[in-house]
Amino acid sequence: MDESGWRVGGRLWWLWAAVSEDTTVYGILPGRGYEQAVQLLGEDFDAFLIHDGWGIYYQFIHACHQSCNRHLINRCDLLLENAKPGAAVFPREVKAILLKGLDLRDRYADRQLTDHGLASLTGKLEVELIGLIDRDYRNDANRKLAKHLRHEFPYLFTYLKCPGLEATNWRGEQAIRPAVVARKVWGGNRTSAGAHTQEILTSVFRTSRQRDCDAMTELSALLRSPEPFVIDFRFPARC
Repeated sequence: MDESGWRVGGRLWWLWAAVSEDTTVYGILPGRGYEQAVQLLGEDFDAFLIHDGWGIYYQFIHACHQSCNRHLINRCDLLLENAKPGAAVFPREVKAILLKGLDLRDRYADRQLTDHGLASLTGKLEVELIGLIDRDYRNDANRKLAKHLRHEFPYLFTYLKCPGLEATNWRGEQAIRPAVVARKVWGGNRTSAGAHTQEILTSVFRTSRQRDCDAMTELSALLRSPEPFVIDFRFPARC
């Protein structure tokens, strides 16, 4: 899941995207809180939820969380750009551990590791990371990073404990990106009705693309039909 700023009638709203392998649902909503996220997922959402660590996502207490490793790696890179040699040690070591995790994922996918081997090495990674974040740092940026990592720690390596789960929320970011480009060109929607129309149509078009369906053919048939009907995207072979 991901979200980004939007405009409706010149006011700040938020564009939300909830994405799975074969479905995308957009929401253009007047807020960036749990109340808005619930409108897409529902309060009882109990599947895997991959996100950037934004606090409201953890209010989905039934979900199994994965904190996006790419966001954390990028944060380490930003710190390393201007850090003095002494202060650079911590973010460099954190980044190295996160990259080791991604390497373990790839080695397991290539059948170079057994289930037992993956679990054992994941445990060692966690111990190594705990050793880094359970320290006092004089540098303010490092203190903030350590505090954030202590909060995110239970959700950093879910993807290694549940092989096949993605380690980043790239799907959410990819779903948001085209809409952000459009926002930069024309700003957003004039009315809430227009925003509602856009969230529906963009959900249909992106989902149809994911399922290899011809959305235009289906929508043309719907517009020409004397009676309303629900487009069936459940079975790509029928599209």
